[in-house]
This record gives sequence, C-alpha cells and structure tokens, in this order.
Amino acid sequence: MVRRVKEASVLVWVLASFPAHASETPPELAPPISVTSPAFAAGQEIPARFTCQGANLSPALEWSGVPAQARSLVLIVDDPDAPDPAAPKMTWVHWILYDLPPSTQGLAEGVAPAALPPGARQGKNGWKKTGYGGPCPPIGRHRYFFKVFALDVMIGDLGTPDAAALEKAMKGHIVARGDLVGTYQKHK
Repeated sequence: MVRRVKEASVLVWVLASFPAHASETPPELAPPISVTSPAFAAGQEIPARFTCQGANLSPALEWSGVPAQARSLVLIVDDPDAPDPAAPKMTWVHWILYDLPPSTQGLAEGVAPAALPPGARQGKNGWKKTGYGGPCPPIGRHRYFFKVFALDVMIGDLGTPDAAALEKAMKGHIVARGDLVGTYQKHK
C-alpha cells in the first residue's frame, strides 16, 4: 500500500510538472518516432561515404510514428562529443532542417536542397553553412545523433537559424521525438 501511494505521488508530480495543453505533451511521455537508415544500424559505425573521408553525402533516413497532431517536423544532426569524446566541450551541429511536412517519411541519400520536401527550410550547421556536413571527428570515436522532432506548429521563416535559435522556437511545441545514433572515428 505504501508503495502504491509513493508511485501515485510521483506520477502526480510528473504530470503536474508539464503543461495541461495536449499539444505540449512532453516528448518523453509521447510514443517515440522510429528513426532508421538503410546505411547503418543504430549504434553502429556510419560508413565513410557519409563523412569527410568519403563523398560527404547525407545518409538516407526513414522515420515512422509521427503523431496525427504534428504540423511540421525538424531534423537536427549533431555530435555531443566534440572535440574529444574523453573531454567533450560542445555539441557540433552537422545538419538542420525544419518545417518539413509531417507527411514526410524520410530523406533520400545525398538529398539536394532542391529535392527537399516542399516548404522545408534549412538552418546553419557548425560550419555556419546550410546543408549536411558529415562526421569529421578530430580525435576518437564520436556519436552522431539524427534527431527527428514532431511539432504542433509550423516554425515559419527564421532565416537560417542555428540550433539554439531553432530549439528556442520549438520550445513547448514538441509532441514526439525519435533518434538514430551512429558512430564514427577517422580511419588512417
């Protein structure tokens, strides 16, 4: 009986911590979006062709489980292990896409800006450019997160925002999220 009361009070605290508005369901309580790639399996090495040591192409991505209330999608690819996984100091952003239509189920390998879904916009990566920049770790094996967010709004034209500006615009609007993590270490 004590255990039940304890669990119930924790649940009440968790639910009270989040807005009551249904469109602001915390992503950790929403069913996850499944994100995959035919190029590499979750937790496995990203093939060199998708890195600075290869053709530097974006890998094909596929996702499912976008909730019905989604009005747009965001893709952020980043590396939280920069510059050295033994002593990370920053998150390096490799790609930002936003205002993707919620019906989008993935992106083709090496997708060109002109081939992005209608209405999709790009933000600035860590190199202060738009577009995909592949893994190019200076030292050690890094993790690369391909994150897909479902939002209950269209963000609208922010120009070419960096990750901080986009995340600020997304705040309170995330209804679901999914991640695919790959790794890479430069080969000699």
